[in-house]
Amino acid sequence: MRGRRAREREARRPIRRIVLVGFMASGKSTVGRRLADRLGWDFVDFDEEIERRSGLTIGEIFRRFGEPAFREMEGELTREFGGLEHAVLAPGGGWIMQPGSIERLAPGSLLVWLRVSPQEAVRRALRAPTHRPLLAGPDPLRRARLLLADREPFYRRADVVVDVDGRDPDDIAAEIAAIARRLAGGNPAGYHDDCDG
Repeated sequence: MRGRRAREREARRPIRRIVLVGFMASGKSTVGRRLADRLGWDFVDFDEEIERRSGLTIGEIFRRFGEPAFREMEGELTREFGGLEHAVLAPGGGWIMQPGSIERLAPGSLLVWLRVSPQEAVRRALRAPTHRPLLAGPDPLRRARLLLADREPFYRRADVVVDVDGRDPDDIAAEIAAIARRLAGGNPAGYHDDCDG
């Protein structure tokens, strides 16, 4: 595991992509889109890309083929998009736990953990139109706490942590853009300053 200083040294190189990691319903898709717009970069939502390519919802993939099949699809997308320039990537909440996920990213990747509490994650997930198969069952909050406890050590591998509870997605995107600019010693590669409103 890389140390914090090593990650900070890496982050001072040109930032060519930002990868948003975090628990389900932490806002990776919403914040990712707004961050990409702000930077003038492309945005790739792994869940949406998997659904587009497979013709199935994430819930259907889990029911028909199981979580390992879904994780393999994520791995394929990481290999495909892990070197994409001027892009914000939003993989699924369990992506970071899969062996080799971070290592498949090309140099110049900034990992940002969108840290959400289990209570906020469940509140958001239950009001969202998409089905969250890993929260299925009679006690979604207990399930969220258990999943988050398993995943948190992996999320801590991120270069930057941004707390998201109760915050506006535009404010979060602005904060991440400012952090990326500072860590890159100026502007991330390809950043359009006129998008920073």
